[in-house]
Amino acid sequence: MKAMIIKEFRELRRDRRTVAMLVVLPVLLLVMFGYAANFSLSSLRTVAVGSQAAVAQAKLPPLFDVVSVQTDSGSTQAQDILRRGEAQVVIDTTTTPPTGWVDGADLFAAQTATGALAKAGNQVFVKVLFNPDLKTSWYMVPALIGLIMTFIGTIITSIGLVRERETGTLEQLAVMPLRPSDVILGKIAPYFLLAGIDLILVTVLGTLVFGVPFEGNLLIFALGAAVFLFVVLGLGVLISTLSQNQGQAIQGAILVLLPQVLLSGMIFPLAAMPWAVRWLGYCMPLSYFTMISRGTLLRGTPITAVAIWLPLLVLTVMATVIFTLAVLRFRRDLAPTRSARRPASSPDVVPSA
Repeated sequence: MKAMIIKEFRELRRDRRTVAMLVVLPVLLLVMFGYAANFSLSSLRTVAVGSQAAVAQAKLPPLFDVVSVQTDSGSTQAQDILRRGEAQVVIDTTTTPPTGWVDGADLFAAQTATGALAKAGNQVFVKVLFNPDLKTSWYMVPALIGLIMTFIGTIITSIGLVRERETGTLEQLAVMPLRPSDVILGKIAPYFLLAGIDLILVTVLGTLVFGVPFEGNLLIFALGAAVFLFVVLGLGVLISTLSQNQGQAIQGAILVLLPQVLLSGMIFPLAAMPWAVRWLGYCMPLSYFTMISRGTLLRGTPITAVAIWLPLLVLTVMATVIFTLAVLRFRRDLAPTRSARRPASSPDVVPSA
């Protein structure tokens, strides 16, 4: 038994990925839950409408961070400000009593705003837009669509090239006249189509079963979903190029998935996290698809709004970087195999006298 225990410890010492799972993952979960598990917001982006004197007289609580003051507005303009994601709250002091327009698509911000306005005693008439009943399902379903796509794209695709290596077919790919980019695109294409079907299925079920509205442009949502799928599928291929077997690929995929669940703003609002943890969330692809999904489904945000085109741009950059890294890594894996398969040059034949 002693020899068996020593053997297992030696194997564990050589398996650095398992050691990382045993040591790094618990610490990572503790830090993320400790800092990210926070639903309370310390400030809300607010646009005030009316004169400076009227806004000052309203005596808004410090929670409402007034980013701009507009002299004239109406219900249509207030709704457009929230629809474009330029603010979380619009306080219109030109009405009697003042009207507080709240973005219900941002669930925790809306709950915080309505609670603060009720306690302030300012007799503000509160109107919640885009999720008037503050349903949790309306808030979660757009993000769950991205999470499901992340799970499918990362886990399944990460096993793809690893299976080729384990079965020996990677050597066959090495001798074929294919570029690394062709191989990776060929591996991604079937999963992209299948994930696209899953995306349509999950979106339709989310809108039918949970009554989540689809207020925006279908083409904008499809564009954001396509770019996001390319990111997560490329991420899965990159993980597979860094793994020697399917167990390592699954471990790598889990290490990528868990931070996205906790730090993407899917459950805990990014604005409630400390800056150090929040910036980690801004490195997660799911964070940006969640912005696009909620903005498109619930608000109907146009593509010209920063809340849509900026996440699209970031996802496009991520897709380019991840695909480039996967190609470079895969090219390095193919190089030794191709060198081994390359026939040696024939020696010069010296004619006999």
